Amino acid sequence: MSFEFVQKLPTPDEIRSEFPVPARLNELKKERDAQIRDVITGKSNKFLVIVGPCSADNEDAVCEYVSQLSKVNEKVKDKLILIPRIYTNKPRTTGEGYKGIIHQPDPEKKPDFLAGLIAMRKMQIRAIEESGLTAADEMLYPENWRYLSDILSYVAIGARSVEDQQHRLTVSGFDVPAGMKNPTSGDFSVMLNSVHAAQQPHSFIYRGWEVNTSGNDLAHTILRGAVNKHGRNLPNYHYEDLNTLLELYGERDLKHPACIIDGNHSNSNKLFKEQVRIVKEVMHNRKLNKDIYKLVKGVMIESYLEEGCQKIGEGIYGKSITDPCLGWKDTEKLIYDIAEYE
Repeated sequence: MSFEFVQKLPTPDEIRSEFPVPARLNELKKERDAQIRDVITGKSNKFLVIVGPCSADNEDAVCEYVSQLSKVNEKVKDKLILIPRIYTNKPRTTGEGYKGIIHQPDPEKKPDFLAGLIAMRKMQIRAIEESGLTAADEMLYPENWRYLSDILSYVAIGARSVEDQQHRLTVSGFDVPAGMKNPTSGDFSVMLNSVHAAQQPHSFIYRGWEVNTSGNDLAHTILRGAVNKHGRNLPNYHYEDLNTLLELYGERDLKHPACIIDGNHSNSNKLFKEQVRIVKEVMHNRKLNKDIYKLVKGVMIESYLEEGCQKIGEGIYGKSITDPCLGWKDTEKLIYDIAEYE
């Protein structure tokens, strides 16, 4: 075999026991979870803004970012719910490049998964302690979910994972919202099939256990743009796309039809400053159509302390080492603009 078994890593229960969430933060998470649930189910008209770095590569920079976000949250919390993006896993199209803090707690050093699991959990807990905001992450590896399941208030399933059965089955056991992105092909039916699967109860093997799940009625869609057969990015956030998604939801027996618009990735052609225009168009379209208003529950924005991106090793504090991000000044203004639409 070509597998080299390096070391057996601690179980989620062992890591959680060593690095527990303080009781007061557990209560905070319950409150935040309930608020976010009410948005997805339609009980609340507040708008979700899931915002933060493409990848959370540096604990100090991430926590500084989230602390600044907390100050903005105090000014808009009557209209918006800000959810920091603290993404600790980074999917790679070719399998090459930085894969997130769980792989490399220090991006300039070799992978260290034990240190990565600890760094991931410590950063997430510190971020809540310093900001009062519970976060979102992407579930790239279903078997790792329980390392953070007592911390996160929102989970995204990426475009390359959304067709995978293990991802869909694992989401069916979540008690927090899970956004299922459209696949890179842009196929809405694949995305909606994934939502359907996640909303159903299932029996399967998970981390060596036979498990049963009850289904996740908070599973919903994320539109992130598509890539055509020629490798060109195609947006899918326009008015017509949202109307099409409404029609397709109407043809299916799904609970709590809801959609989040990802302002970056293929929707922006990774031109990060376009996120401002894209988000404002989405907000305008919600005003034009009451059904779109009910469907679109939030936006997703890639943002960091410094705008753009850098190569690993350049050492610019608070600047993305993966996809380019909107800078803090533009982000803060955009959040206030979103609140004005509401």
